[in-house]
Amino acid sequence: MDYTFWAPIKLSISIAITAGLLVLLLGLILGKWMAHRRFKGKLFIETFLMLPLVLPPSVVGFLLIVIFGRNSFIGSIIEKLTGHSIMFTWWAAVIAATVVAFPLMYQSVKTGFQSVNPDIEDAARTDGASEFNITLFVSIPLAIKAIVTGFILSFTRALGEFGATLMFAGNIPGKTQTLPTAIYVAIDSGNMELAWLWVITTIFISFLMLASTYLIK
Repeated sequence: MDYTFWAPIKLSISIAITAGLLVLLLGLILGKWMAHRRFKGKLFIETFLMLPLVLPPSVVGFLLIVIFGRNSFIGSIIEKLTGHSIMFTWWAAVIAATVVAFPLMYQSVKTGFQSVNPDIEDAARTDGASEFNITLFVSIPLAIKAIVTGFILSFTRALGEFGATLMFAGNIPGKTQTLPTAIYVAIDSGNMELAWLWVITTIFISFLMLASTYLIK
């Protein structure tokens, strides 16, 4: 297999891993914070966090362009700091994958933290443990199954992201062309053999990742 075949695979895996680590960090922070708290507006915040799961990818891509585009406040700051727009870059693909994968991680982590017996955490507080240590040494180990499952599902979702990535990161071979966009181009150009190879590769990786969630004990 030549570079043309392997480049989108390597790029997709690197983007999915990076996005997975980002949603893991964000999911742990927000999942822990939201798990046992009750306050006005919680329903609105949780609905907002889960919204990328149900929005059309084109809508997510459009919103990312509005938020991070050159004419936006955030986009202009990034361009001043880095000298170029974040759009149509590797990081744009990572951001798109992170946004669409986050709801799966958040929901899994929150459910995992909610399953932790509060009495165990209270006992650690009574012994003088800080909230950080309680989270690190008590809550996370007890919710580890849900956390690992969330990471695997998020990785798989990031690997298959297409619409938002195409709009926000583009389809630049060797730079932002991921497996889904490469498959689209291959089919559009009539190269069905290459398309099939990428499809089989995607199915194989996704199958292994999803199957591993059933092995978590």
